[in-house]
Amino acid sequence: MRLLLAEDDAMIGSALQALLAKDGHAVDWVRDGAAADAALRADSYDLLILDLGLPRMDGLAVLRTLRARKDTTPVIIATARDGVHERVAGLDAGADDYVVKPYDYDELLARIRAQLRRAHGGGRSTWRHGEVEIDPSRHLAMRAGRVVELTAREWAVLLPLVLRAGSVLSREQIEDRLCGWGHSLSSNAVEVYIHGIRKKLGSDCIQNIRGLGYRMAGP
Repeated sequence: MRLLLAEDDAMIGSALQALLAKDGHAVDWVRDGAAADAALRADSYDLLILDLGLPRMDGLAVLRTLRARKDTTPVIIATARDGVHERVAGLDAGADDYVVKPYDYDELLARIRAQLRRAHGGGRSTWRHGEVEIDPSRHLAMRAGRVVELTAREWAVLLPLVLRAGSVLSREQIEDRLCGWGHSLSSNAVEVYIHGIRKKLGSDCIQNIRGLGYRMAGP
């Protein structure tokens, strides 16, 4: 999935960007509120991780501006501001979740997965087709009761398809979820990763819709 990280602390930002990439996400990282606002206007993201104490434009102003545009992108506020009134203000401004620094990275990843499920899968926890079962919340894939190991890039391709099961995603939409700013893909990268997934989970789990893209097979 493609995430936007708005965090001005270089140490926290670089660590979180690396962690999210390892979890299979494409991450664009900005260090001030004005840049976050510009990125949200220019691109589509699956989720925003938002610090409140940003230079140039406060995180709360970024959030209010986002919601004023009727943009429903899920937002997790991740900040050092721990007052009750500040939590209330953030949630009332339209945040979907609120975590206080220093937070546990595993907990933050779990909260991100929960928001992505709600946004794209209506809270659906698992996907099943024949002998294949996929649990996005745990990054767990099984075939005939045995765990199947997928690479981070294979998960990056698989997750948006699972979370939007039944919908067709174009190659361009999948590519957009594979890499952030400053990264590029080979022209056949999506096909290569899908081939790898099919080899591990079965050739019929991902359907090729001619001329349109790909979708997960029905239950």
